[in-house]
Amino acid sequence: MTIIGWIILGLLAGAIAKFLLPGRDPGGLIGTTLIGVAGAFIGGWISARWLDHPITKDFYDGTTWAAAIGGSLVLLIAYRILFGHSRN
Repeated sequence: MTIIGWIILGLLAGAIAKFLLPGRDPGGLIGTTLIGVAGAFIGGWISARWLDHPITKDFYDGTTWAAAIGGSLVLLIAYRILFGHSRN
């Protein structure tokens, strides 16, 4: 999968993470999508590095999607914990 594929996957994973974790985010829509892209990269790296599941070149692989969404959820939760109360 190319870098553009990972960015598209990250945007979709960020949207899914936002759907699974509704509420007000400190970064808004742009922050959530950037967290989704970063979460896709981090989730894929963790999956390949520690879970012994190398990322395939197939965009429709379920494990790749699960890793991207999981990474996005983790980053979204961490972002809310760290910066959630900075906006009023």
